[in-house]
Amino acid sequence: MFSFDIFTEISSPSDFEILALEIYHYQKTHCKVYRDYVRLLNCPEPISLNEIPFLPIEFFKQHSILSDTFDNAAAIFKSSGTGGDARSTHYVADLNVYKKSFSLAYRQAIGPPENQVILALLPNYISQGDSSLVFMVNELISQSANSLSQFLLGDVVTLKMAYLEAISLGKVPVIIGVSYALLDIADHGVDLAEAIVIETGGMKGRREELSKSELHAILKEKLNLSSVYSEYGMTELLSQAYSKQDGVFHCPPWMKVVIRDIYDPFQFQEKGKRGGVNIIDLANMYSCSFIATQDMGRLVEEGFVLEGRIEMADLRGCNLLID
Repeated sequence: MFSFDIFTEISSPSDFEILALEIYHYQKTHCKVYRDYVRLLNCPEPISLNEIPFLPIEFFKQHSILSDTFDNAAAIFKSSGTGGDARSTHYVADLNVYKKSFSLAYRQAIGPPENQVILALLPNYISQGDSSLVFMVNELISQSANSLSQFLLGDVVTLKMAYLEAISLGKVPVIIGVSYALLDIADHGVDLAEAIVIETGGMKGRREELSKSELHAILKEKLNLSSVYSEYGMTELLSQAYSKQDGVFHCPPWMKVVIRDIYDPFQFQEKGKRGGVNIIDLANMYSCSFIATQDMGRLVEEGFVLEGRIEMADLRGCNLLID
């Protein structure tokens, strides 16, 4: 068993690697789905970070991924399941681990909620229920201890009033929204120049998909913003990466992104080369910490950038992952 507190002591790549290998061995022993997957791969026992196998994220749609050291999950989160797809399910053994992970990552990247008024535009996540994002934002709203902090369902008037009152109280307005909901607000030409605006998720089938740069350009122009923040997280993770500008994401110390070759998923790309995004999330210690996503991206000197999703044509080079 692990304590989240050990992750806050990570200060070097070697610290991260040691913990990652410990968690690999724990999950190989106690997580049946991951154990069976590793056995089928018939890989040599890893002695370094680059040798640890990554579980395809699709497995979260098909299996219950939870350490056998727990009889039941403390919470069950489900993805938004857009486009009629099956919803990914994350069985979370310890909600305190999740709370500590997202709270500390948010404070490091965005600032203390106590100094903020947090306004959330996440209508589709609320309507579908079982959302880890709604749980996270609700907890951050609670931490802000401000009655102005709230979930909004596209109410422009209330948003504007709360924004102005936050400024008058000396608080930082933080607006967290799914992309299409932020564009809906932007269509009204609301001036949010003093707010931190954080986009997350995507269009969820409500609007035409845009690249990050296109989305941010529209939001900056229509909302009078100098920059737009992004949050990169997902149902299958207990940690998040944040981008403050230029679309470059930074991970907290207990999370790491590596880029795989989409035609050879057991090889990793150098900085600057495009490929599939693999995530190591040590906070996922009681499910699976090593996940191969369907996102495309590349490493840069300061962090990583996202470059869309893997197309079905590309997946022909990843048959080992799917099978």
